[in-house]
Amino acid sequence: MKIARASVLLTVAASGAHAFTSSALPPLGRSSRAAATTASASSTASASTSTSLSVSKGDLAGAESMIDSILKEKNCGPVFVRLAWHDSGTYDVNIGEFPKAGGAIGSIRFSPEIDHGANAGLSGAVRLLEPVKEAYPGVSYADIYQMASARAIALAGGPVIDMRYGRVDASGPEDCSPEGNLPDAEAGPGGKFGGTSGTVPTEDVAVEWHLRKVFYRMGLGDEEIVALSGAHTFGRAYADRSGLGAEKTKFTDGRAAKLADGSTTTKYTPGGSSWVEDWLVFDNSYFTTVNDASTDAELLKLTSDKVLFKDAGFRPFAVKFASSQEDFFESYARAHKKLSELGSKFEPVE
Repeated sequence: MKIARASVLLTVAASGAHAFTSSALPPLGRSSRAAATTASASSTASASTSTSLSVSKGDLAGAESMIDSILKEKNCGPVFVRLAWHDSGTYDVNIGEFPKAGGAIGSIRFSPEIDHGANAGLSGAVRLLEPVKEAYPGVSYADIYQMASARAIALAGGPVIDMRYGRVDASGPEDCSPEGNLPDAEAGPGGKFGGTSGTVPTEDVAVEWHLRKVFYRMGLGDEEIVALSGAHTFGRAYADRSGLGAEKTKFTDGRAAKLADGSTTTKYTPGGSSWVEDWLVFDNSYFTTVNDASTDAELLKLTSDKVLFKDAGFRPFAVKFASSQEDFFESYARAHKKLSELGSKFEPVE
C-alpha cells in the first residue's frame, strides 16, 4: 500500500489519519496571504453510479437516519470526516469548471483517487456507506459523504452544520483529481512540505506557506485554515495511513473512550495516536492542548499543528479558539459548510 508522506486532511483529521468554502483569489504568492484504498472499493461504489439525480427530502432524511445508526454502532465518525474532506479538498478555484476543478463531487470512490497515498484507509469508509446508497439510490455519493461528515461532527458534540444537498456525482475515473492536492503535516526527506504533482505546486520549506498554498488554492483563508485544523480534536493518526503516529497510546489502546454524552465506550479498533485525550468528542480541546507544554507526551503535536500558534496570521485565531469554544464552533461551522460545497454542482431537492 502506498502511504502518504504525512498528509493531513485539510484540517483534517479524521478517523485517524491526518488529512482538514469559495471565491476567486488573485494568483497565489506570499504577498497574497490576506486574499484569500483500493480499486475494488471504487469498483463496488461505481456499480450503481449515476451523475445527475433527483433527490427528495424524504430520501435525505432516510439516508441521515442510516448514517446516524452507523455512527452510533461503530464510532467511526472521524474516518467519515476524513473521507468527506479528502473528497472536497482536491478543489482548485482557478479551474472552477465542474467536474474538472475537483471538490465535493464523490470522485474519491473511484480509482485512481481512492488509491492516492493520502487516502490510505479510506476505502473502508466508502464500503461502510455503500448500504446507504443502496437504500437511497436517489442520494448522490457526494451528498452521502458530506452528510456523514456533518452528522459525525454533530453527534460528537460539535456544531450542527447548515448543510446543502443535491450534489451531482462525478461520473467516473476521468473526473478524478491528480494526486498531490492535499496538505502535509511534516516535511519530506528533502526538508520540504508538499510537492509539484497537484493542480498547482504546493511545495515550500515553511509549513505555514505550504498550508496556505493548499488552502488558498481552494479559495480558503487563514481563519478557515485554523478553524478546520481544530477538527484534529476528533480522531487519530495512524502510521500505516498518514505515516504518522504511534502503534497505540494510553488513550487509544482499547480502554474506555469518552463520548459526547459523558458515557464511555470500548467499541472502537485500538491503535494510533490522538491529538487530545477525549478523541471521540468534538470540542476546542485541540487548541487548549497544542500550545500547552504540560500535556501528556503521548498526544500528537505535529509541525502543522504547532505553527498555528507561531505564525502571525494564524495565531490570533488559534488563541481565540482556545479561549472560546463558542467562537471556535461558529467559525468551524462556516468553514466546514464552505469546504463541503467546493466544486459541487447542485440539483434541486424535491
